[in-house]
Amino acid sequence: MELQLHIISFDIPYPPDYGGVIDVYYKIKILSEAGVKIHLHCFQYNRKPEKKLEELCASVHYYPRKNDLKTHLSTQPFIVGSRTSADLEKNLLKDRHPILFEGLHTCHFLNDKKFTNRLKIYRESNIEHQYYYHLYKAEKQLTKKTFFLIESLRLRNFQKTLKHADLMLVVSEEDRKYLKRIFPSKRIEYMPSFHKEDGIFMKEGKGGYALYHGKLSVPENEQAASYLMREVWDPSMPELVVAGQNPSPALSMLAGGKKNIRILPNPSEEKMFELMRDAHMHIMVTFQPTGLKLKLLNALYNGRFCIVNEQMVAGTSLAPLCIIANTPSEMREKAMGCFEEEFTEEMIQARLMLLEATYSNKKNCKELLNYLNLHHEKNISPR
Repeated sequence: MELQLHIISFDIPYPPDYGGVIDVYYKIKILSEAGVKIHLHCFQYNRKPEKKLEELCASVHYYPRKNDLKTHLSTQPFIVGSRTSADLEKNLLKDRHPILFEGLHTCHFLNDKKFTNRLKIYRESNIEHQYYYHLYKAEKQLTKKTFFLIESLRLRNFQKTLKHADLMLVVSEEDRKYLKRIFPSKRIEYMPSFHKEDGIFMKEGKGGYALYHGKLSVPENEQAASYLMREVWDPSMPELVVAGQNPSPALSMLAGGKKNIRILPNPSEEKMFELMRDAHMHIMVTFQPTGLKLKLLNALYNGRFCIVNEQMVAGTSLAPLCIIANTPSEMREKAMGCFEEEFTEEMIQARLMLLEATYSNKKNCKELLNYLNLHHEKNISPR
């Protein structure tokens, strides 16, 4: 019998142009290529239904995300309560296929007794209450700041629901250690994020600018971009390009007074790929060491030098592939040194060897298929 799998996605995972949806889309893509029949369930709010997903999946279902007062005032986290649907429940109960819950956002039905005898896999992308607490600290607007703090508290309480998962797949070793302390009896496996790795895209030689990229509407990314522009980049340095979705007016104004800093809002997927390949270096910082920063993995597969702080590589095996700098002066010094160097073929091959050992989509797909096949062979019977 062929393998079939339900995947509940927190968003429509196409185009794969930001953090979590990159992992979801490329996971779907490689599982589909491996012959798995995927039944995809997406919560819809800012994106439109996508025919590309129908080419990869046996079925695709869309459910509206709730945004009413009752959901906001619930004791359940808003990111969870807004992603519930009676239609989703009905569709999941039509068969007994395993269910992959993408992020804590999608775990409303994880502790539902109707799904007791189903294989339930939780795909972690962040320790969510920690993530929202950092958003609270980074946010300046009072209403949003209050929401992030309340959501962090609700998420910390909701985290206990994960005891109902049969398997947890986490994106960093640090997150695996954290969840293992909370759920010592559960099976928790390290499986890095899936990503675009269809070939070797790194270029030898030199580029003329440094690049910071990310979803700029996310407070964490805006904070990082502001830090680089205010604290690190000085007028004597080559150009810094800050590219990503929906930069705030404040971020644009900050760049406006600096001749060697350029904001590039909402670049196309093709333009972003071109920017990443042509940059001489990628410079990235984070102030919260949870999850796997997909922007870093993306940069390592597609770009030249990467300068990061230690928190950016926490819980990963990526530190040997990066230049580590933790203060503005260290970053300036390392960046100026980098601009003097060429990126060589030897550097490309050494990087690929290390990436393939842990971050290969094919390797991680094989591991996920092993979990699914093991369950398939057990053939759990219904009550």
